Amino acid sequence: MDILSKMLHFLRLFFDNFSHMEQFFKYLTPGEEDKDWGIYVNAAGKLLIPPGLTSYPDHNHPSGYYFTWEKGRILNEFQINYITKGTGIYETMTSKVPIKPGSLLVTRPGVWHRYRPDRGSGWMENYVGFDGSIPRKILGHDKSYSQRPVQWIGNREEFIDTYHQIFEIVREEKPGFQQVASGMIMKLMGYMVSIEKQRNFSGKKVAMVIRDACFEMREEVGKEIDFKQYAEENHIGYSYFRKMFKQYTGIAPVQYHLDLKVRRAREMLIATHMSIKEIAFELGFHSVHYFSRIFKKKTGVSPSEIRKGTG
Repeated sequence: MDILSKMLHFLRLFFDNFSHMEQFFKYLTPGEEDKDWGIYVNAAGKLLIPPGLTSYPDHNHPSGYYFTWEKGRILNEFQINYITKGTGIYETMTSKVPIKPGSLLVTRPGVWHRYRPDRGSGWMENYVGFDGSIPRKILGHDKSYSQRPVQWIGNREEFIDTYHQIFEIVREEKPGFQQVASGMIMKLMGYMVSIEKQRNFSGKKVAMVIRDACFEMREEVGKEIDFKQYAEENHIGYSYFRKMFKQYTGIAPVQYHLDLKVRRAREMLIATHMSIKEIAFELGFHSVHYFSRIFKKKTGVSPSEIRKGTG
C-alpha cells in the first residue's frame, strides 16, 4: 500500500469513527414505576443527516416514530428536537415554519406534524421523547409552544450540554437511569420557560422596574409599599406593572412581598428571642392575628409551632 492509499485509508477510518461518535439513538421501554414518577423517557438521540440524503427519517426507527413525508405522523408523547446545524422545514396542520441552526422543535402529543432537513444542507438533530403527568401539566397547557411549535433559541451551551447528559445516562442504563434522565428533561423544560420569559422582557423598561421593586422589597422587607404609587412614579400603569410582575416572578407583587415577610419571620422566630408580636410589627403587620393567619396559610404551621420547634 503506497503512501497516498494509506492516507486515504486513514482518513476514511477517521471520518467513519467521527460519524459513529456523532450519532446515537435509543428507544426505551419505561416500567410502571418510571411512569409513576411523573415523567419518563421514551427515546433519545443525536443524528447527523448529511447533505444529499433522499430518505428521512431513517428506516431503522420503530414504527411509532418512523413516518413518510406524505403521511406525516402523530406522536403519543412530547418530543423536543434541537437543530444545531443545517436548515429544513417543520409543518403542522396550521403552520409551516423554516428551520435554521438554533431552532427548537416542540412537538406535543396528538398533533399531526412532519419535518425534514433541506437536501442541500442536511442537519444535526438532537432529540428526546418523553411523557408523564408533569410535562403534560407544564407543556400541555403552554400556549407559546402550541401556537409556535418552532422557536429559535440560537446556540445555547446549556441546552446541548443537557442533551449530552441525557444521552450518556440513557446509553448506560444504570439502575435508576429513568429518574436521573427525567431530572435532566425537567432542567431542559426549565431552560425553555426561562428563555420564553426573557423574550417577553427583552429591551423593556418594565423589566428594570420589576427588578428594582424586588430589590427594594428584599432590602426593606418590613416597609409598606404602595405598588400603585410605585408604578405611577415609574410612569407605568399599575395593571400593566402587576401583569408583567406576575409574568416575571410567577406571582403578583403583593403576594411576592408577603412571601418575603413570611420567610423573614420564620428566620426571626428561629434565630431571635423577639416575641411573635414584636416580629409581626417589625415586618409591617398591624395585627398579630392577621400575621399568624397569613403565616400559617403560607407555611402550613403557626408561628408558635415554629418557635416551639414543632413546626
